[in-house]
Amino acid sequence: MRLAKEVQTLKEKPKRVFSSYKSLKEVLAKYGISSDGTETIPLFSPEIHEVQDSNKHFEHCIKNILFRMKNYGSLVLDSLESIRNKYVSTILHTALHIAGDIVSKEFNMRPEYEIIGDESCGQVDYTIKEAKNLICITEDKVQRSVLEGFAQNIKQLESSYETNKRKRKSGDDDFDYLYGIVTSVRDWHFLLYIPGEISQASELPFTIEFNKKALDKDSEEYVTLCKRVLKVLGIIVGLLKDRTYAKEEPERKRVRIEGYRSKK
Repeated sequence: MRLAKEVQTLKEKPKRVFSSYKSLKEVLAKYGISSDGTETIPLFSPEIHEVQDSNKHFEHCIKNILFRMKNYGSLVLDSLESIRNKYVSTILHTALHIAGDIVSKEFNMRPEYEIIGDESCGQVDYTIKEAKNLICITEDKVQRSVLEGFAQNIKQLESSYETNKRKRKSGDDDFDYLYGIVTSVRDWHFLLYIPGEISQASELPFTIEFNKKALDKDSEEYVTLCKRVLKVLGIIVGLLKDRTYAKEEPERKRVRIEGYRSKK
């Protein structure tokens, strides 16, 4: 009953939709960061899981990517959103399967999920959940709109955190955090959200080139494609593992967050 009243109250408050956030500078100002770019966002060190190239899910992922490139050709700046989404979905689903095998948990990914926060609301491109808790939010953007993607993903993380907090029982610890992903399919950026703080895994994106020359498995392009997909998968799997273990071990969660904050 209490939760229903809170949701009703939230719906009555005027909110700004995620897609309306175009200025990264505006969003970062809330975190004491004066910049309209990503170079001044603090860094965090993600736990990276080393995915083997013999992993069955990775092998299926590469086959899927090659099949799409055979039909669509190289991925370029003006490639259709529907094509980009297929690559994003393939990589995310692969990471979920690999992480699920490791932690013996079932992850769920939902596209176009509605989130309502205290200040903002709207649909997010993808949410990743373990049980009932949101643990990662993904924003899929064309290359030229990546900075907007950062702004929108940060606001989505804020609202998602509020959603999770309302679901927690009274007395649960407040040491919580969420991960965000901003991607153009070619470039992948990873964010860590702690209430009042935002950080990124790297100043430079983790890049995957979807070049049709990779269709030749003896080519350098094929080797590079595999290496970079493995790298991105390793980061996503590492984030999912970390967030799942932290949920089960409150002390680990507290230590993790205090460790992040001590590096500021």
